[in-house]
Amino acid sequence: MKRQRQTKIVATLGPSSSEEKIIEKLFHNGVDVFRLNMSHGTHNDHEKNFHTIRNLEKKYHHPIGILADIQGPKLRVGTFAEKSVTLQQNQTFILDLKNIPGDNQRVSFPHPDIYPHIEKGTSLLIDDGKIKLKVVHTSSEKIETTVEVSGDISDRKGVNVPDKVLPISILTEKDLADLEFCLQLGVDIIALSFVQTADDIITAKKIIRNKAKVIAKLEKPSAIRAAKNIIPLCDGIMLARGDLGVEMPLEEVPAIQKNMVKTCRKLGKPIIIATQMLESMIQNTTPTRAEASDVASAVFEFADAVMLSGETAAGRYPLEAVSYMDKILKATEKSAHIEMLSYNISHQPTGSDAISVAAAQIACTINAKAIVSFTTSGSTALRAARERPPVPILGLTSNKETARYLSLIWGVHAVFTADVTNFHNMVNKACSIAKKQSFCSTNDTIVITAGMPFGTPGSTNVIRIAQT
Repeated sequence: MKRQRQTKIVATLGPSSSEEKIIEKLFHNGVDVFRLNMSHGTHNDHEKNFHTIRNLEKKYHHPIGILADIQGPKLRVGTFAEKSVTLQQNQTFILDLKNIPGDNQRVSFPHPDIYPHIEKGTSLLIDDGKIKLKVVHTSSEKIETTVEVSGDISDRKGVNVPDKVLPISILTEKDLADLEFCLQLGVDIIALSFVQTADDIITAKKIIRNKAKVIAKLEKPSAIRAAKNIIPLCDGIMLARGDLGVEMPLEEVPAIQKNMVKTCRKLGKPIIIATQMLESMIQNTTPTRAEASDVASAVFEFADAVMLSGETAAGRYPLEAVSYMDKILKATEKSAHIEMLSYNISHQPTGSDAISVAAAQIACTINAKAIVSFTTSGSTALRAARERPPVPILGLTSNKETARYLSLIWGVHAVFTADVTNFHNMVNKACSIAKKQSFCSTNDTIVITAGMPFGTPGSTNVIRIAQT
C-alpha cells in the first residue's frame, strides 16, 4: 500500500460510506486516516465502521489511523412553532430561557451559563453566519438583539459568539459518553471541537489519560490567538476553516492557514487542513478548479494532511472524491516549485534534532531512496518528517498505536514490526523492509536513524548509511 505522495488524506465515514466494500475501496483509492464524526450516527454505526477498518488493517498488513471527532459544546437555539421564521433587518429579536416554541419575535436559547457573559454590542451569528444579531440589552433570562443581517431561521440552528471566550466546558455530557465509548473501542486519535484555550486541552487530556492522541480543532478566534500555547500541548492540530470563517473575516483565513502550518511544523506537530476542500463533489463527479487550487495550496505550505468531510460522509461520489484528492496531491508534489517554498526551521540543541537534520541532508546529497527511522513513541519519525526531506520516510515501530498515529504524518510510511536487538539486526531489518515495501531495490542506498539502547523512547542517537 505504498502511496506515491507525502501528504496524507483523512476521510469521514457516514451514510455514503458505511458499507464494508466502500470503505475498502476508499482505502485503496488513498485514504490514510478514517474519521468517525461523533456529531452524526449512532455508537453502533461507528463501532461497525471501526471493526471494518481494523479488519482492513489486518488484511493488508498496513497501519490505518482512526480519528474520532468529538462534537463539543455547540450552542443552539430551540425550536419554532412553524419550524422556521423570517427575520427582517433592524427588527428586534429576543433569545430567552423559556421552554416554548419560538416565533419571529423570540426563540429559546437554553444556555443559561452564557447569559452573564453576553454584553451590549456583542455579535451573535446564527446558522454559520447567515443571520447576524447585535446585542442591545441583556439580563439573566433574556438577550435582546437587533437583526443586522436578515434571513430565515429554523429549528436548532447553531449560534456563534466570535467576540468572547465563553466559560463552557470543552466536553458536554454527550461528549463524555462519546469519549468513553471511543476510548473503550480503541480509536487512535481524539479531535476536540471548539477549543478556546490551552486549559481546554489540559482538561481533556486528564480524562483521556494517554489512551489516544489528542488533536485540537482550531475553529474559534480565541483558539488562533492562543495557538502558541495550545499546539505544544497537543499531538496535532485540525484547522477547521468552516467555523473559523464564520467567526472571523473569511478573507483572513488563508493567511491564518499559512501561519498555522508554519507554526505546527516548527513545533513538530502534524496539522490537518479541513472543511470544504472538494465541497462541490458532494453533488458533482469532479471538483472545481478553485478547489483543486485550494488543495494544492495546502501541499505547497507542507501541511501534513487534508480532510474530506461531507464529500465522503454524505456525498454522492465518495470514491471519486478520494481519487481526485489523491491525484491533486500527487500532481502538486511533483511540481518543481514545491522546493522553492521550503523554509528553514529552528531546532533544539539536542542530538535527536541534529541527527534528524543530518539524515535529511545526507539523503539529499547521496540520492538515497529513503530514510528509515526506528521509533517507539513516534518522535524520531516526527522529527524526520519535520525536515520535509525529498525522499519518503519509513517509520518502523513495534507499537501498533504509534504506527497508526504515524499514518497521519507527512511523508511517513508506517510499518509495524518487532524491535531490533543489535546494530547488525537494525541494518538488516531496515534494508529488508525498505525493499519489501518497494522503496528501493538491491544495491540502492538508504539512511537509517535509531536510538540506542534499542526500544527506548526519545533516544535517537544513531545515523547510518546502508546499501540494500
